[in-house]
Amino acid sequence: MNRDEPPRSRHPLRDTVIMYGVLALVIVLVAAFTGGGVARAILVAAAFFIGATAWSWWRYRRRVEQERD
Repeated sequence: MNRDEPPRSRHPLRDTVIMYGVLALVIVLVAAFTGGGVARAILVAAAFFIGATAWSWWRYRRRVEQERD
């Protein structure tokens, strides 16, 4: 049984940013539906989004540089 790898996305960074945006929205929605502090959840979601996006961007740039060498 031979399993082929799924095709790589043509826009991996864009796809990652969209995914992190959706996850940040989930953080806010969970806080809103559970009666938590929405303002605090927005700050946490923003910090998560910025940190995760920065990390992914850095890893993507590093991989591109390694593939060029």
